[in-house]
Amino acid sequence: MNLILLGAPGAGKGTQSANISEKYNIPAIATGDILRGAIKNGTELGKAAKSYIDAGKLVPDEVVIGIIKEYLNSDACKNGFILDGFPRSIPQAEALDAMGVKIDVVLSIEVADEKIIERMSGRRVCPCGASYHVVYKAPQKEGVCDKCGEALYVRADDAAETVKNRLETFHAQTEPLKEYYAKKGNLVTVYGQEEVADTTRLVFEALRPYEA
Repeated sequence: MNLILLGAPGAGKGTQSANISEKYNIPAIATGDILRGAIKNGTELGKAAKSYIDAGKLVPDEVVIGIIKEYLNSDACKNGFILDGFPRSIPQAEALDAMGVKIDVVLSIEVADEKIIERMSGRRVCPCGASYHVVYKAPQKEGVCDKCGEALYVRADDAAETVKNRLETFHAQTEPLKEYYAKKGNLVTVYGQEEVADTTRLVFEALRPYEA
């Protein structure tokens, strides 16, 4: 199964990607990891990517797509793959098509913006690594870690204003992909539930028709 996972930041893509990977024994591919791997391995495209990064520039789409295609053609992906975080735009999707990459299903996980803002801005973390949520997993004493007694803090990525900005970028750049793949007939939508296990059940039900 060759799968693309779509969803706003905080929609739970990472969790569902891991669940799908385990169930179908196919790799979950994060673009950043592949880029770092190509650079570390010193491939031609990896060297090209490094030259842009070292110059403080964004790596161009054609280099990113080339690195992804190399990986998709490797033995690791012979039984399928999950693309999480790519494509992020219509031009990237078109480039993927132009390279002959076959996609069986595009799974979009839908969660309302208000719910995502509540989920992410409610997170609290501790320097010891413990994590909490003011609604779903509150510490025994407000603002203090149960494990070590240190003060909890909000990560910069989880600040409400940052989350709103990330959602705006998603809606502008990535959301049009839903219509793009709907026209191709391979878009499937799952609505995120309060309980992760319920979302996972709906994801597996949606993917069942695409099982080999």
